Amino acid sequence: MRKLVVTTFMTLDGVMQAPGGPEEDPDGGFEHGGWSVGYWDERMGELALEIHLAAGGVLFGRKTYEILGSYWPRVGDDDPMAAKLNAVPKYVASRTLDTFEWANSSLLDGDVPDAVGRLKAEDGDPLLVIGSSGLIQTLIQHDLVDTFKVWTFPVVLGEGKRLFGDGAIPAGLELNDIQTSTTGVTVATYERAGEIKFGSFALDE
Repeated sequence: MRKLVVTTFMTLDGVMQAPGGPEEDPDGGFEHGGWSVGYWDERMGELALEIHLAAGGVLFGRKTYEILGSYWPRVGDDDPMAAKLNAVPKYVASRTLDTFEWANSSLLDGDVPDAVGRLKAEDGDPLLVIGSSGLIQTLIQHDLVDTFKVWTFPVVLGEGKRLFGDGAIPAGLELNDIQTSTTGVTVATYERAGEIKFGSFALDE
């Protein structure tokens, strides 16, 4: 059984839309694209490479696939991140794509939750989801995510697509690791931890 790991950039108020550039995802008139770029440092690059090198396959939504697929093949395999992403099996959730120029890419076959469930049932290294806000919502709603690696930036935007949208299943998580960049970005790793531990701080009568 393979784990499914979501790695995503997020603002302090939960927005994950268009961290990498103004034109990345303008859906809904979003005007704050590129909010993560000014906070990048060397330590974050090391952590990103570590996360990607551990993956046995990568899942993408169409938009994220097209953005990264237009970039990493051009970087070349002398770069370890490019070498990994160019070589690893890539699975794309899309209703419109039918041809794939990025090496080792294929369309998820049939219903996305069922297709991802079949991939998880295989032996191998973890499946990694990069960005892909729409795909992540589907995976969360069907309880398919085992690990969240959440990169929280010291930014508040007030609007935009959020990591946990409508339809998220209530669940408890356990913090297994946390790293901090020189720019104030925290990279926290959360694992499944069963049900939420409810209680009350109210004084007994």
